Amino acid sequence: MVDAARARKLADRIQQIVAEMLERRIKDPRLGFVTVTDTRVTADLRDATVFYTVFGSEAERADSAAALESAKGIIRSEVGRQTGVRFAPTLTFKHDPLPDSARHLDDLIMAARARDAEVAKQAQTASYAGEPDPYRKPDEEEDAELGAESGRDDQA
Repeated sequence: MVDAARARKLADRIQQIVAEMLERRIKDPRLGFVTVTDTRVTADLRDATVFYTVFGSEAERADSAAALESAKGIIRSEVGRQTGVRFAPTLTFKHDPLPDSARHLDDLIMAARARDAEVAKQAQTASYAGEPDPYRKPDEEEDAELGAESGRDDQA
């Protein structure tokens, strides 16, 4: 087993190498606008999972996944050459759902803000169902009577 710091450094280096390979050396026409978002390496440094996103439609995402699978061997050999580890880790490419989830959450937040603005707009023109101040308050006459009664009790 390897310490976590070394595995993280290797994962970062693999992420850089894969991104450079996709940008410069892999010339597959199926490969769309791919961004490598994260890489995770197992504790024994044998397997690496590369997370990526694709800008575009579902069809472009499928084409890019096929292009990455076909270029996996070239990318793995380059990772082994540039990292200098004894065994080049096997690469697994996984689509990263995080940006899609973030976009969905942003849409939900915008919808909630629009509903809040609509409620605030309605609240500006709204009026109370009953009196403006629904709490009971003693009348001034009752206050005077209570004060007079309490004054008599003090004198007695």
